[in-house]
Amino acid sequence: MNGEFIPADQGVISVRTHAFAYGTGCFEGIRGYWNEEDQQVYLFRAREHYERLLRSCKTLQISIPYTADQLVEISTELVRRNGQKEDVYLRPVAYKDAQIIGVRLHEVSDAFLLTAEPMGNYVEIGGLRCGVSSWRRIDDNAIPARAKICGAYVNSAFAKSEAMQNGFDEAIMLTNEGHVSEGSAENIFLVVNGELITPAPSENILLGITRDTVIQLAQREFGMITRERQIDRTELYVADEIFLCGTGAQIAPVIEVDHRLIGDGKTGPVGQKLQDLYFDVVRGKRPEYRDQWCTPVHSSVNAASLD
Repeated sequence: MNGEFIPADQGVISVRTHAFAYGTGCFEGIRGYWNEEDQQVYLFRAREHYERLLRSCKTLQISIPYTADQLVEISTELVRRNGQKEDVYLRPVAYKDAQIIGVRLHEVSDAFLLTAEPMGNYVEIGGLRCGVSSWRRIDDNAIPARAKICGAYVNSAFAKSEAMQNGFDEAIMLTNEGHVSEGSAENIFLVVNGELITPAPSENILLGITRDTVIQLAQREFGMITRERQIDRTELYVADEIFLCGTGAQIAPVIEVDHRLIGDGKTGPVGQKLQDLYFDVVRGKRPEYRDQWCTPVHSSVNAASLD
């Protein structure tokens, strides 16, 4: 927190903090996966996450004194200091920490914190039942979804609670124009006639790291192309397969939308293949991707100087 490694119970902010009052912060979620055979925690695509965090910071006029590479080093050092040899979840947050009254972004001081804690599955990965939300996805000209802005996730919270309180596992959100956008905190893919279809960046989606991973793996491993385009609500009902994806959700097949079975109501073959491959990749079991995407934690690299 602000350049120091400290016990989590000392990582506190004032009740007058600007980000607490107004949501003026941005964050990332980064997973680390434990590989028992290697006795190693691999952080998955950490650099890409931090590059996105810095883009979010630019949008919010937040300045932090680290590069993406330095943030990766700080992350590996934190997990090492915690002695974590398990699946972990890292939450970096850059935020406005001034203790002032007044809604603005400029001339407000900034701060940074990072936590690492054990984490299993965020959502059920064996088959989700989803409902299309009555809450519309925020628009780029309201709160840009391509930045992971803390306050924007109230929009997701409305949709998630509505879905769960209506008996579903997860929500699917539409744009103001009525096109499919994403889940409450996940990107969405449809499988139609052997192709992957996913909403385009113009549909107010977060440009997900896992989304990009799926597109690359599908092309490289299975020769499947991905079409990025507008998707109508009723296309969900007749898709061959649907799955959600994200750092938290990983790859989570959808078996039902609005009480309509997707396919035969079971995890489809494409979703299953991608899910199996994804878990091998993130745990460093595929050398060609390990070298490209996985950062080992328990090594001789020493980032202690950064504190």
